Amino acid sequence: MPSDLLATRQRILSGEWTASRAVDDAIARARSPAGRDAYVFPRFDEARAEAARFDRETTLAARRPLAGLPFSVKDLFDVEGQVTAAGSTVLVDHPAATADCPAVARLRAAGGSLIGRTHMVEFAFSGMGTNPHVATPAAWDGRHDRPVGSHDTPRVPGGSSSGAAVSVATGAAFIGLGSDTGGSIRIPAALNGIVGFKNTASRVPTAGAVPLSTTLDTVCALTRSVRDAILAHEILAARTVTLSPAPLSAYRLAVARTVMLDALEPAVARAFERSLATLRAAGAQIDEIGLNETAELAGIQATGGFSAAESYAWHRELLATRAKDYDPRVATRIRRGATMMAHEYLDLLQARQRWIRSMGLALRGYDAVLSPTVPILAPLLADVAPATGTDPAADTARDEAFFRANALLLRNTSVVNMLDGCALSLPCHTPDELPVGLMIWHAAGRDDPVLNIGLRIEELLQIQ
Repeated sequence: MPSDLLATRQRILSGEWTASRAVDDAIARARSPAGRDAYVFPRFDEARAEAARFDRETTLAARRPLAGLPFSVKDLFDVEGQVTAAGSTVLVDHPAATADCPAVARLRAAGGSLIGRTHMVEFAFSGMGTNPHVATPAAWDGRHDRPVGSHDTPRVPGGSSSGAAVSVATGAAFIGLGSDTGGSIRIPAALNGIVGFKNTASRVPTAGAVPLSTTLDTVCALTRSVRDAILAHEILAARTVTLSPAPLSAYRLAVARTVMLDALEPAVARAFERSLATLRAAGAQIDEIGLNETAELAGIQATGGFSAAESYAWHRELLATRAKDYDPRVATRIRRGATMMAHEYLDLLQARQRWIRSMGLALRGYDAVLSPTVPILAPLLADVAPATGTDPAADTARDEAFFRANALLLRNTSVVNMLDGCALSLPCHTPDELPVGLMIWHAAGRDDPVLNIGLRIEELLQIQ
């Protein structure tokens, strides 16, 4: 596995490495077969120049937490001088951004070298990671630094922050800036064997990012370790995480039986149960609870949910004139928002608040909940690839497989977004298994306990 950010930073400060060497290594990985489709707009020469500045100014590197190390940016965010295309062809002729969005500006101010914009699902509206406009990067196991499956049978990287995940998993970036509306950070983290932290949504400004759902959108990042996730969060949220030396046995944890454990693929179930056994053997207090409230979400969102309604409000004029240029799968999901009535949207807002209160009561006394991040392994890319138009029957079969798998990928993670909560996904698979993610989650404002618990769990699972 490529080195994590904090370890590499220490090597730079000790004189063993330079920022330029780290950037050159990331560029080589980005140009390799594993990483080449992760970036849609490379910025390699500029990243080299930025890293060289930190090589020359060693005191500056010591003061900046990223010390010239490379980070990637999902094609959703404004970068000064670049068009924010959001994975589409619809926006490519729009004016370039006149300034960095707050998230990019904070990573730069922390000393990061921006290495490029990454592949994403068009307008961030899917958990699969495919995009018909550009080649989709194959999933890469960042925990064991190898392909997921084989080169001949590539698997989807997860989405919508697909390229961000692959850039981190392959070592082509130390931080992948992305967004999470229903799981778009945690799904690709799980499928690529890396760490994804979805902070409480209000912690990081969403300004300068093309919206999917103004209610649910969250700006956050992918990394290769929980320690790096904490650092990335501190930079993006402009806050300090309160770290605790408490052992895992000091926390009271829950496993939610309802919804979260339904229809698990056998490999996911094995990895999850093995992880729980490892944690219990180390003294963790883990209770199984019903948490029946999670089963209520299907009814609450029966009219389409926030993403459909709020994305349609943003896209309706573009759809009226440029519908043929959209990914048909994305356009189908956006158009569902056109049928939502005003009273249904207001009912959804009120139902969500009631549900959040009910969940708060159910989770009272617990420090975090443990769940599989997603219930399935990464699907084969060939089974869900975008339509080609040459074989209608095959296109229909892939569309059906896509929507079935997409619903499963989003099922567990989207619970946390509706809760306005925070969640961490970290890998829990062994070298002979495909990537599986363990999700640690709770309600809004519980970011620090979730991250501290994640540190303890990561330490234990690393020896599996």
